[in-house]
Amino acid sequence: LRVIDLTRVLGGPYCTQILADHGANVIKVEPPAGDEVRDWGPPFHDEDAAYFVGINRNKRSIGLDLAAEGGRAVLMKMLENADVLIENFRPKVMERLGLGYEALSKKRPDLIMVQLIGSPDGANALDYTVNCAAGFPLMTGNGSLEAPVNHSLPAWDIACAYQAAFAITAAVARRQRQGIGAQQAPPNQVLVGIALFISLFVMSPILSKIAEDAYEPY
Repeated sequence: LRVIDLTRVLGGPYCTQILADHGANVIKVEPPAGDEVRDWGPPFHDEDAAYFVGINRNKRSIGLDLAAEGGRAVLMKMLENADVLIENFRPKVMERLGLGYEALSKKRPDLIMVQLIGSPDGANALDYTVNCAAGFPLMTGNGSLEAPVNHSLPAWDIACAYQAAFAITAAVARRQRQGIGAQQAPPNQVLVGIALFISLFVMSPILSKIAEDAYEPY
């Protein structure tokens, strides 16, 4: 499976790392100056931030300026033998660059394209904004604090990464049977967050009872 990865930060790179760990040939496309996450340290491993190294293993990288015609031409050449293209740019950026699914599918009808979006209306969203939208800060802390407490685990980016990986494998299976590609938009982070919030809300009486009785499951 050959994957062209245009994503940045966490959700997209973690998704493609999952695929790479299972044998996919992932090529990460970065700006000519490199992905900004390479500088998100300390700590650093050699010259790259540990954050970057931890979500981009088993990949190869290339620097392309997609705002330039030459950079887009190289990307189009790479897509000639690619199975999957994944991106998490702002809404309509790919269309503005002439790289939207409608344009690409005319040349590669079997291409699988995955878009990671932040909210139901397609707007951007970072993990902590999704965390707040889902209401999780109201469920953390020790109860004596005056304000809600955000948790440090980027749960929504991670959940979105797994959803995207599942969507890609499903699309690959569909293409093997039907011979056509697909445009996949896995459940956006806000809806994933709200769904998980509802699950915890339903479970909260059980969790409270376990804590109250100091229940030992084993």
